[in-house]
Amino acid sequence: MTKTIWINLPVEDVNKSKEFFTKIGFTPNTQYGANEDSASFIVGENGLIIMLFKKSVYESFAGTSVSEKSSGAEVLLSIDAESAEDVDEIAKKVIEAGGSIYGQPGYKDGWMYGCGFIDLDGQRWNILYMDLNKMPLG
Repeated sequence: MTKTIWINLPVEDVNKSKEFFTKIGFTPNTQYGANEDSASFIVGENGLIIMLFKKSVYESFAGTSVSEKSSGAEVLLSIDAESAEDVDEIAKKVIEAGGSIYGQPGYKDGWMYGCGFIDLDGQRWNILYMDLNKMPLG
């Protein structure tokens, strides 16, 4: 059976992307991807692994070209936050690190607080805090 899931992402500049994700709080994983064409991060308490690969390397093992992110998105990567304040802090770090916000931080349905951001390579991310005490039943 599977042990974990790794998310592999293509990037134009591994060093710039490594710096971006470190600045927003991802933990560098030097066990993997510690060379010029890749980088690795551990995200969250469950140890999800994010791998960043230079676009040409990614395409070589994916067996296809990278899709055009400026005209659409195939995946929305979501990460949970511990509080609404944590969402705000991560959003601030995203801007400072060179990313952009496509969905301003705010509440949805009275129990979810989140925002959406775009990393340096056009990947879309969602940061979400869910107040389960206010979540409707059913």
